Amino acid sequence: MTSVEIALLVLAVMLLGYFLGRVTAPDAAPPPPVVVDDPVPAKANAPRADLLHIESLNGPVLILTGTLVDAANSAARSLMGNRIVGSDIRLTVRHPALLDAVDQVMADGASDEREITGLGSANRSFRLRALADGDGRCIVLLDDVTQAKATERMRVDFVANASHELRTPLATLTGFIETLQGPAAEDEPARQRFLAIMAQEADRMRRLIDDLMSLSRIELDKFIRPTQPLLLTGIAAEVARTLAMRLEADQRQLVIEEQADLPAVRADRDQVLQVLHNLVSNALKYGRTGTPIIVNLAATPDHLRISVRDIGDGIAPEHLPRLTERFYRVDSQRSRTMGGTGLGLAIVKHIVERHRGRLEIDSRQGEGTVVSFTLPLAM
Repeated sequence: MTSVEIALLVLAVMLLGYFLGRVTAPDAAPPPPVVVDDPVPAKANAPRADLLHIESLNGPVLILTGTLVDAANSAARSLMGNRIVGSDIRLTVRHPALLDAVDQVMADGASDEREITGLGSANRSFRLRALADGDGRCIVLLDDVTQAKATERMRVDFVANASHELRTPLATLTGFIETLQGPAAEDEPARQRFLAIMAQEADRMRRLIDDLMSLSRIELDKFIRPTQPLLLTGIAAEVARTLAMRLEADQRQLVIEEQADLPAVRADRDQVLQVLHNLVSNALKYGRTGTPIIVNLAATPDHLRISVRDIGDGIAPEHLPRLTERFYRVDSQRSRTMGGTGLGLAIVKHIVERHRGRLEIDSRQGEGTVVSFTLPLAM
């Protein structure tokens, strides 16, 4: 056998052994796993674990190492800008109170809590909490308290104004009572005159308390939108009947312009009546004697528009934005003389807001005022 034949025979035996091994050992153990000392690096665009945790928080949150911002949630980036992440907070924020809180926490590890203003915009207020996480980092949490502080100021102003409004008639009543108990005890004409004034002041206090209670009830339901469909056909005529004596006494006429086949709206009937009553009463107070008051009801594709127009002296433009504020009066003395409480338009505004409508006041001096409001259709 030649050397070539021997080589071919050896190659054939090797190939046969290879194939026999593949067929007879189907359950051979798999190759051992590859052991890697270092973990597989995360994808470049994978979110950081700390950012995933703080992103679920509503308020702005920062995580810092020293003065370097490691992470910021979307609320913080919206407040301070996207460049805040990875930057030196001393260069991007520059708010003394915030920087002082971070420095204090990084220095002694103790938490810090304070109130700051001027972050983002001059009129915003935040409650800041800064604390150490035990790994040499500082966590800053910001809670926006702007609305809470505004509400508190409104509450304080409201109590002060209500107290003032009640104090005036009470002082008047007290003074007349002392007079009737002393010098005018036997003066019958003076007593009758004083008793009439006292009755007016007592009625004024009653109206003020009624309006305060009404406003309080409306605010409780402010976020509960009416859902029942309501037809307002004839509602203006109902207001006219209620105010008939006052209209006649002032030689006034309520002219009703009501579109035929008014569509239904989603509204609270009693509150719509209250709005119309307040607006027509204002037109009676401030319109000229003998002139008509026009109430118009007309539908658009989306809502029902109701307007009350008077002919009178009108209102200066600088007063229009504040007319719906509680106790705001263009002419305080005249308003009190006419029995106004300063809450009528505030009640109107809150009712319209509850109905998700829109209130508009248009006035021209020497011509008169038009107050309009809308109610959504019941589609």
